[in-house]
Amino acid sequence: MALRIVRLGSPRVQGEGLRLGTVRRLPRGVKKTDYAKRDYFDLWFPELAPSQALLGFATAKALDENRWAAFTKRYRAEMAKPGAQRTLELLARLSHEANFSVGCYCEDEAHCHRTLLKKLLAEHGAKIT
Repeated sequence: MALRIVRLGSPRVQGEGLRLGTVRRLPRGVKKTDYAKRDYFDLWFPELAPSQALLGFATAKALDENRWAAFTKRYRAEMAKPGAQRTLELLARLSHEANFSVGCYCEDEAHCHRTLLKKLLAEHGAKIT
């Protein structure tokens, strides 16, 4: 049993389990009934996505290393709130009992919150493949 970090819309791997979309926005131009069929997600889970304000910060200008560092600091602050901490703990514990995945749409994984989310989940003891 384990947790995977994925790019939403990428082909699923065998045994991946439930796919959670940790994104603020739903996929554009895709019917709700097609989210899972098109390998986006089975369940939309925006609670672990950056806030709307933080997304605006990240997309307002090119995300150079200074802006990425600022984004990282702000995202970690959002995820330090009690509700987010409970969710991270829940997913970390579930990763020892079930296969599932979390993800985002971003092409550049190095500058995507899913990379930070992976680190946060690992800090909470998640079993990650």
